[in-house]
Amino acid sequence: MKLSGQIALVTGGSRGIGAAICRRLAAEGASVAVNYRSSEGEAKEVVRSIEEAGGTALAVRGDVSDHTEAAAVVRRVTEELGDLHMLVNNAGVAKDALIYNMAPDDWLDVMRINFGGVFNCTQAVLPHFMAKGEGVIVNVSSVMGERGWVGESNYAASKGAVNAFTRCCAMESARFGIRVNAVLPGFSPTELVAGLTEGATGKGIRRQIPQRRFGTVEEIADVVCFLAGPESRYMTGSLVTVDGGAMTALGLGRPN
Repeated sequence: MKLSGQIALVTGGSRGIGAAICRRLAAEGASVAVNYRSSEGEAKEVVRSIEEAGGTALAVRGDVSDHTEAAAVVRRVTEELGDLHMLVNNAGVAKDALIYNMAPDDWLDVMRINFGGVFNCTQAVLPHFMAKGEGVIVNVSSVMGERGWVGESNYAASKGAVNAFTRCCAMESARFGIRVNAVLPGFSPTELVAGLTEGATGKGIRRQIPQRRFGTVEEIADVVCFLAGPESRYMTGSLVTVDGGAMTALGLGRPN
């Protein structure tokens, strides 16, 4: 297994894409810390499924949008599992609204969690990675960070920040043997985007995707695992789109 002996921290790992990433990394031999903020039962279920498959996992509570808590999460992982080798920044929220109707907290909370969590956890792991002279960071962003969509201005802005941060962090970290890349999923049916992938809205969006289907969380996890593994050793600062070709089309930026 290509990640045997490696230790990974996955933020927002209790459900959706995060849970799929945890299981995928564990299947390749990594010991996985499943971070969660409030979904303790779901996080423990991910841990249980990994352990039943013969892997090693640990559920770690912590709000990564808080700088102190993010540092405490990293500290606990290193104390209980050992020195980290990879960080997957996946924690995120959505509070969709038109700009005209958007409350101040609707954009501030999204930015604080989606981008703040990436910054806080990255800063917390860098001393460990720099001391070892190696490390991998994979940020789970979104195609929304590179395109526009009605009602997604706060979410898109937060992911655009993640994309820019990924490039800058890759430049600063390369001399320490640290690689930093991002995965940009398109539409993948999860609780976070249920309103966009179900019913008539979902059918309208699927028509705008060249492959005419939504991606699965497992397909996103496969790409994260690739970027975390040795096959991508000459990749850093890359934004890897996983969207069924959606970004190749002009599209309307809304269901039609």
